[in-house]
Amino acid sequence: MPVVVVESPAKAKTINKYLGDDYTVLASYGHVRDLPSKDGSVDPDQGFAMEWEVASDSKKHLKAIADALKDDPDLILATDPDREGEAISWHLQEALQKRRALKKDSKVRRVTFNAITKDAVTRAMAEPRDVDMELVEAYLARRALDYLVGFTLSPVLWRKLPGAKSAGRVQSVCLRLVVEREMEIEAFRPREYWSVKAILDTPRGQTLEARLVSLGGKKLDRYDLPNQAEAGLAVQAVASRALSVAGVEAKPTSRNPAPPFMTSTLQQEASRKYGFGAKQTMAAAQRLYEAGHITYMRTDGIDMAPEAVQAARAAITDRFGADYTPGKPRIYKNKAKNAQEAHECIRPTDMSKSAEDIRLSEEDQRKLYDLIWKRTIASQMEAARMERTTVTIASDDAQVELRATGQVVLFDGFLKVYEEGRDDAAEDEDGKRLPQIAEGETLKPAKGALATDFAKAAGEGDAVIEDDSAQGAMKRADAALLSQDGAVMGQQHFTQPPPRYTEASLVKRMEELGIGRPSTYASILDTIQARGYVTKDKGRLIPEDKGRLVIAFLVNYFRRYLEYDYTAKLETELDEVSAGEQHYQDVLDRFWRDFSAAVAETSELRITDVLEKINEVLEPHLFPPKPDGSDPRLCPKCGAGRLSMRTARSGGAFIGCSNYPECRYTRPFGPPSDEAEDGTADLDDKMLGVDPDSSEPVYLRNGRFGWYVQLGEVTEEKKKPPRASLPKMWAPEVMDIEKALRLLHLPRIVGQHPDDGEPIEANFGRYGPYVKHGRIYANLPDEEEVFTVGMNRAVELIAEKAAKRGGRGATAAPLKELGDHPTEGGPVNVMNGRYGPYVKWEKVNATLPKDLDPQDITMERAVELIAEKQAKGGKKKKTTTRARKKA
Repeated sequence: MPVVVVESPAKAKTINKYLGDDYTVLASYGHVRDLPSKDGSVDPDQGFAMEWEVASDSKKHLKAIADALKDDPDLILATDPDREGEAISWHLQEALQKRRALKKDSKVRRVTFNAITKDAVTRAMAEPRDVDMELVEAYLARRALDYLVGFTLSPVLWRKLPGAKSAGRVQSVCLRLVVEREMEIEAFRPREYWSVKAILDTPRGQTLEARLVSLGGKKLDRYDLPNQAEAGLAVQAVASRALSVAGVEAKPTSRNPAPPFMTSTLQQEASRKYGFGAKQTMAAAQRLYEAGHITYMRTDGIDMAPEAVQAARAAITDRFGADYTPGKPRIYKNKAKNAQEAHECIRPTDMSKSAEDIRLSEEDQRKLYDLIWKRTIASQMEAARMERTTVTIASDDAQVELRATGQVVLFDGFLKVYEEGRDDAAEDEDGKRLPQIAEGETLKPAKGALATDFAKAAGEGDAVIEDDSAQGAMKRADAALLSQDGAVMGQQHFTQPPPRYTEASLVKRMEELGIGRPSTYASILDTIQARGYVTKDKGRLIPEDKGRLVIAFLVNYFRRYLEYDYTAKLETELDEVSAGEQHYQDVLDRFWRDFSAAVAETSELRITDVLEKINEVLEPHLFPPKPDGSDPRLCPKCGAGRLSMRTARSGGAFIGCSNYPECRYTRPFGPPSDEAEDGTADLDDKMLGVDPDSSEPVYLRNGRFGWYVQLGEVTEEKKKPPRASLPKMWAPEVMDIEKALRLLHLPRIVGQHPDDGEPIEANFGRYGPYVKHGRIYANLPDEEEVFTVGMNRAVELIAEKAAKRGGRGATAAPLKELGDHPTEGGPVNVMNGRYGPYVKWEKVNATLPKDLDPQDITMERAVELIAEKQAKGGKKKKTTTRARKKA
């Protein structure tokens, strides 16, 4: 039986159903080989030769395929129909040849299908081909570029900017977009403007809302009513004149449906409608594809197969009637800058089946399938037909002109099924339906009609007062002006800063710039959040200070490689490789020649120079102007030193005084808090009270690692007085002497363990609250439990943790396995020790910095920590040990 290899077991199960017992279908579980995480895996001096290794998890899958080929050497590679899928097939063929599982006369065929249906799979099996080496070379070029940037640029960051984690060819450009948008928001200065609207009665007793568009015979632009005084005059002008209908214009219009989904638009719409992240969307789409419900979901194409178009039209006629089916099929052309590897759009494999028909149990999949089905069906439906009406209202002297617009849907067309979402929807006046009205009719003020709107606009401003001046009575408030009859209102507005990116709008922007490709958007967004460079709040992406730091460094010293045009041009060159128009080694050679020179130029940079440059770039963010005009960089404690960004030995950044060590003022990296505006950001002088046992004062202070309480002062005899960090549940504003003493008296002895009499302690650690017995640490789910947990609960938690570790005598399992040391060999693991997590390599144990999560650590950071530990007198290098053994 021929051996068919796909990526996933779910896909293998579906395909096996169609192929039957005549084939053996196995899964590779993704890529079987990758570049080792060590320097030298790509060698620019040897034509960018790449050293590949089979991942430890992949060895058993590769062996299963090799064993199956012993019975039948006929191999069919059926991985995904894109560049990554082609690369997996190439890796499989190369790895199996190295294992000698493939002979010279072995038959190796490559098949692709855009949908996992019986018809598509059967057709693909009848049309095999060889592995497309142009697509493989495009993959090799991208993989080599990403490796060279990551392994060359990241160490520069570690050396010159302690605390930075990594940089990437596309991820850093994406991060720059987020950071620059935040800088735009911070630099934004709102501009005031006013608008005027009126509620008018028609002769038939209906009301009409219109807005002022012309005053004194001049058309009003957005900022022509810049303040309350000007708006008041405009309100008076409208309220004091008789108004009539100068014209009614009704125009028929139509609206066409959006094209079917490609990867980027699917991610955007799933984010808008369901709040899905890009990663969540692609995970659900992957499962739908593997189950045979939708076509391949990584595509920048919007065209649809002719048979699918006909199936969609048939489904429309069947469900909604012939009126909703256009006379001719709709044809969509791709507008992407680089669609060299475009496939068919993302669509259902069976147009007749809605989400209700296939009864998906997973909610994410059900929602996403419903979205795809509706968008696809709508894309082939008849246009929506509307009538757009514009009513012009004027005064007899032509000094005032107002306008009302509205829209009536005559035929809903595709809107019956689906309407595309918008990232930042504004109020749409065209959506209003207007009452019956005719030219020449007189309109009268609808008295008191705007009272509710006025109250809402005024908010909680100053009290509304009556103004009975000769200029005309009106009511006033901070945000609105209302005419005496309550029919005309002037409303205050301010221009708004550009919105923060959502994942959807960021993907859209990257697509517009030509940065990244369908298969990379989700991983890029995931990476910048996992690195802690960006956080997501209510769906909006906000850059963290460490993200700003990295971008400030890269833009100053590697600007070219963060330019949007340069990144897009490189993407185009890589697409040309896949099209056979360029050779991948030529692209790599041009890039490496300039990039390696740029890296070499940074070798002489001193950290102090880098920090001063970043201080200069981030000054508006770190040291914003003070309201009193005083120097924002003047130290609030000593009044003489200047504030600047510093780096801590353990990694990370903070703001410190130039008079250190005489002045020990510090604050966390970032703009000053509200308290900092009065020069007391470190709160050194805030005493909470006195400890009754020691009669020592207890202080609340803000250090480089956050808020803490301290017992007593620093003296020659007591250089490190007792301190305790504030847990997350206690904000500094609510701290008092009682809470401070509870913290300073930790760890708390819960009691003696019933088995061995050893004490059980409760305390806060760098990763949250815990109970401890010997070397066993068990997390507490609630911070308050540190002060309340009893013996029964503590013993239970410790027993559960011990069971997970295989008992007290068992060897502790690593928190994270990083692989072999890149230069010296030997496993490098992250362990949980008695004093917290640490990196273990042979006999070197390097403690993790407090701000580094064990799950975030990379091999590169681990090697750096090991080297630092060795430099302090730890174990000698492995090469020395080996030499001694040989001797």
